Amino acid sequence: MTRKRTSSRGRKRSSRTPSRFWRWLAIMLLLPTVVVALWLLWLDFEVRDKFDGRKWALPARVYAQPLELYQGRVVSVEDLRFELQVLGYREVGQVYSPGQWSLRGSEFDIYVRPFAYNQRQHPERRLRLQIANDRVASLQVVKGTSASVMLLEPAIVGGIYPTRQEDRELIRLQDIPPLLGEALIAVEDRSFVQHWGVSPVAIARAAWVNVRSGRVVQGGSTLTQQLVKNFFLDDRRTFSRKLTEASMSLLLELHYSKAEILETYMNEVYLGQSGPRQIHGFGLAARHYFGRPLTQLKTEQLALLVGMVKGASYYNPWRNPQRALERRNLVLTVLQKQQLLTAAEADRARRAPLGVIAEERRKLQEYPAFIDLVRRQLLSDYSEEALSSEGLKVFTTLSLSAQRRAEAALSRQLQRLERGYKIPDQQMQGAVVVTGVGTGEVLALVGDRQTKFSGFNRALDATRPIGSLAKPAVYLTALQHGYNLASLISDGPVKVAGPGGSLWEPRNFDHQSHGEVLLIDALTRSYNQATARLGMTVGLDKVERTLRNLGVTAEFDVVPAMLLGAIELSPLQVSAMYHSIANDGVVMPLRAIRAVETATGEPLSRYAIELDQSVDENSVALLQYALQAVVREGTGRGLYQVLPPELSLAGKTGTTDNQRDSWFAGFSGQHLAVVWLGRDDNGATPLTGSSGALTVWREMFRDWPTRGLDIYADDKVEYLWVDQTSGLLSGENCRGARLIPFDGNNRPLQSAACDYVENPVLHWMKKWF
Repeated sequence: MTRKRTSSRGRKRSSRTPSRFWRWLAIMLLLPTVVVALWLLWLDFEVRDKFDGRKWALPARVYAQPLELYQGRVVSVEDLRFELQVLGYREVGQVYSPGQWSLRGSEFDIYVRPFAYNQRQHPERRLRLQIANDRVASLQVVKGTSASVMLLEPAIVGGIYPTRQEDRELIRLQDIPPLLGEALIAVEDRSFVQHWGVSPVAIARAAWVNVRSGRVVQGGSTLTQQLVKNFFLDDRRTFSRKLTEASMSLLLELHYSKAEILETYMNEVYLGQSGPRQIHGFGLAARHYFGRPLTQLKTEQLALLVGMVKGASYYNPWRNPQRALERRNLVLTVLQKQQLLTAAEADRARRAPLGVIAEERRKLQEYPAFIDLVRRQLLSDYSEEALSSEGLKVFTTLSLSAQRRAEAALSRQLQRLERGYKIPDQQMQGAVVVTGVGTGEVLALVGDRQTKFSGFNRALDATRPIGSLAKPAVYLTALQHGYNLASLISDGPVKVAGPGGSLWEPRNFDHQSHGEVLLIDALTRSYNQATARLGMTVGLDKVERTLRNLGVTAEFDVVPAMLLGAIELSPLQVSAMYHSIANDGVVMPLRAIRAVETATGEPLSRYAIELDQSVDENSVALLQYALQAVVREGTGRGLYQVLPPELSLAGKTGTTDNQRDSWFAGFSGQHLAVVWLGRDDNGATPLTGSSGALTVWREMFRDWPTRGLDIYADDKVEYLWVDQTSGLLSGENCRGARLIPFDGNNRPLQSAACDYVENPVLHWMKKWF
């Protein structure tokens, strides 16, 4: 009995063993299934979340101002040619399509592309215009609708990029040349339309090669897999990453159409590098390599871009032109075999050159210092993230012709000065700011002698003593407090006791004292002693108030030395001050931005002009006259060694102690430009404002059409003859008489004795009649 009970328990144990085995087997199979399912659900979420959301961080796109064309518009042949080159227009013998131009003598034939600007659509137009004496003499619309002012589209001049420095110009599939999509599929993935994200045949072939080599050396990637790799994954070449890639590709094809996948691929694919900036997508690549929109590329140019998908650096047409040419021609051969091109079309395309723009021309569109100013002004209204990710369109005040002249003048003149004064090569630095008088728009900005260098921006950040550029504020203060241009002031020695027993004793540049001089002559010749005495007489507090009224916001010590320029300002801050003088006493913030739009063209911001008449208009008119005298006969007279004497200009030189800083601020009726030269280590130079910065200004305006300065004042301002020595009233035919403007409320009342000088013509007539 005992043996039977034992045998029965054994049979029960053995019957439970198989069920336990199957239970554990089910658990072991179920667990990885659940893990895989969860993993696939997570991948599915990742795919849909990113693909349905904002796919890319789009940089803000920055545009120059559009060139306006109308009869009488001041523009030179060279300026218009340069604008067309930057826009990527092609010079041809016969104009027949948008984006082309020709020049015969001084007559332009331009076929303007359609574009959107300032909430308006501008249709394509063909223009014919004649330029004579740096003006548009005639303008005719050969094709398209006419308008009072014709515009060329604003050129893209830069962007504000995210940390990864990815840049792209988004394109829609319906806007892509059909041949591009067909060529991409023919070369990269012929079964794209049939497969579900992966190609088993291609994978099997690649797997066999990889197994034989013992590592991953070949991929069987479809276009979908390439997109997944670039869009979701990193560049690691492992089997696990390959499995993830295949799974995500299947999921992508499950949720989205072939058209959506192809469009995303065309915007994502990496196609080159421009410094730290990565060129992604065919839209931006077309402008990067060929300087024109994707829709205007020729067959051979499209073939080159498709060929570069395999390796943008390896087939770089600038560094490896022969390799790029062979790759392009291979693509053309594939297109011919796939009957996408006829034999004749393929043969013609193979004979064509690569057609990429010169690398030097690409740099024409690099304006790092100006973009830096735009970014800083935008940050007052937009976050850093919005600027670098939302694809904003920023329309700026940048003038391509002004920028070109400013860059060329600074680089060229610094080289000449270093040679002429035997200054060690590359020791000098400089900055230039050009603004439009009356608009406050920054037209050009250069922050380094290496004009395409994006490092330290001296135009904005180099705060240096301004020297004699401060003197006009002293004389303007005096003109508002009882002085006139003919007032006699003393240029005798000045000594001012300072703290700790120090002594401030300014001297003139020529180390001479000049006795009693007219106020206008003290400014014209930049006498330090006369200026210091005048400033202390009218009051330091009043001079400080004048500087503030002219737009100076920087902090400085209100001490006698400020009268001679112990005030540290950047070139942009100096420009703001002098723009107030050039603009008849009307103060306005300098602006680099006209408008901001969303990526789809919806308006976000308009930057209106803000005006403040903070300085007496008549006093400013008198100061402008004195600054005209500075360039006619004073420290700025070197301008007219090159510029025509009939061009009315005004300006002021500035030199600091030991000639560490060379300044010149000058203006016409249309343009104001401020130039600073010096050394970054604050070392001494052999240059004054006249011998240094002024020569850059002069070089910039050598052949730049600008409107002369007209002084505007009310009826109270009148011109009177005064005696050069005493400043008293005189007569036109009195010896030593000169004509000077006065405010009617503050003019000389007494007359000087007249030493009559007979008019030579009248004397000759008396002899004969």
